[in-house]
Amino acid sequence: MANRWSRFFGRSSSASGGTSADHSNSDACHTGSFDQYIRDLLRLTISEGHPNTEPLWVVLRNMHSMQLNLKFFGYELARACAAQLPVREGLAPLHVGLASKPSTQADLESAWAAYWAAALKVPVVFHRKLWEFAYVLQALFENGHLHPGTRGLGFGCGEEPLPSYLASLGIVITMTDLPPDDPRAAKWASTTQYASSTDLAFKSHLVDRDTFDRLVDLRYVDMNAIPADLRNYDFCWSICALEHLGSIQRGLDFIENSLATLRPGGLAIHTTEFNFLNDDETIDNWMTVLYQKRHFCDLRDRMQACGHEVAPLDFNVGSKPLDKFIDMPPYEWSRYMQETWGGDQPHLKVTVDGFPATCFGLIIRKGTSVREIAPGEAA
Repeated sequence: MANRWSRFFGRSSSASGGTSADHSNSDACHTGSFDQYIRDLLRLTISEGHPNTEPLWVVLRNMHSMQLNLKFFGYELARACAAQLPVREGLAPLHVGLASKPSTQADLESAWAAYWAAALKVPVVFHRKLWEFAYVLQALFENGHLHPGTRGLGFGCGEEPLPSYLASLGIVITMTDLPPDDPRAAKWASTTQYASSTDLAFKSHLVDRDTFDRLVDLRYVDMNAIPADLRNYDFCWSICALEHLGSIQRGLDFIENSLATLRPGGLAIHTTEFNFLNDDETIDNWMTVLYQKRHFCDLRDRMQACGHEVAPLDFNVGSKPLDKFIDMPPYEWSRYMQETWGGDQPHLKVTVDGFPATCFGLIIRKGTSVREIAPGEAA
């Protein structure tokens, strides 16, 4: 088979140099056919059902199967680890001195995570989303906010169970999500991560409907423009939402602006994506951005300079087996794969556009005497 890669760039596969015709062909290819060439190069078969034996594709064609092998061995490991967890009875909430930190296997093996999983009436599985729920609840417990009459504000709640659970404790909740006419809402709705009404956030296994309707309210809010009337809450939270605001700076601005919704001494808990392996490059100005250590350190310094308290930063991502399993696309299965192999994907770390990432939780207590720092001013 002739070397299509050589032909694409207008070079003979058997000799260097080339004629003017070769260069004309090359120019024509460059102007319109590169994308089509790549699509053809990555096809499994060519004409008459023959396998694609292009040398570059021969090297690449088993990559998808290799990905699936790695993914499913990782999932089996996560399930095996969960099956070996001890059966805990008589659990009670306990103070552990929660830091601002990434998700780890050790956290989900802990008694504190097991307590919150039981409170949410779900088994302990090694999934970063469960870690986020447990992290927010643990932070609220340690700071004394889980009692009747407390007021909480949730950003970008979607269908998460926290509004229902918090309402079951007698806490008054304002949950928020994007306005229905926002183009971004349709995307999140397709992933069951958008709440167009409180019906989608109501979890009957956690709270009765009357209590939920009495204590939970839904507001449509753009996190880039928090309404001025959302004020004097005891706490606020968001779970992996702020990295979707358009840029790293917008997410940082949101964290700072969220403190304006709190009374003095109120608590903000936010989780986001942490680019933990690459301190040089990261994703910015995109639909999902990734934060690095320096962003969290700069935010801490700025918050402290304003008079707020930030829980100590801990960047240890863990060293247990599941801390070293970095899941990769595809994250969406076909119906056949879900029915045959199961649809759950237990993982703590994932790749986002090629960058290994995990969840990172931030805990900030609003100061009682706050100093304003202008944008761009050194902390």
